[in-house]
Amino acid sequence: MTKKPHADKPLALYIERRILELKPKRSQGQIANEVGFPNPNMVTMIKNGTSKLALDRVPSMARALKCDPAYLMRLSLEQAVGDTAAQAIVEIYGTPITVNELGWLEEIRDASHNTDPRLTKRPRAALRTIFGK
Repeated sequence: MTKKPHADKPLALYIERRILELKPKRSQGQIANEVGFPNPNMVTMIKNGTSKLALDRVPSMARALKCDPAYLMRLSLEQAVGDTAAQAIVEIYGTPITVNELGWLEEIRDASHNTDPRLTKRPRAALRTIFGK
């Protein structure tokens, strides 16, 4: 039995999901080629949790998976250095913001006329309702 130390990590689960979503349009071999892996087995090892995604491969993997590089970097950092170290990096450099999150932030700024509104109970409840929480 092959040891899969990262099988239940968010990165492996996310990559597996993206590969399934892209399956009608591109093969895993095409994805591996776009990332620069000489063998498609490397993508299999990452998605199955046998291997980590090297941080220097995050930009090319994000392009190949057609996903946000900041989000993929955040997941990769957690896997590469562990939760505690990833939290320290985020504390020092800030949370990577995805393109989608930036869109939300820009809409909040526009809707509030750039008044820097406080997140009180009422707006928090409204947001949570949008996401079914």
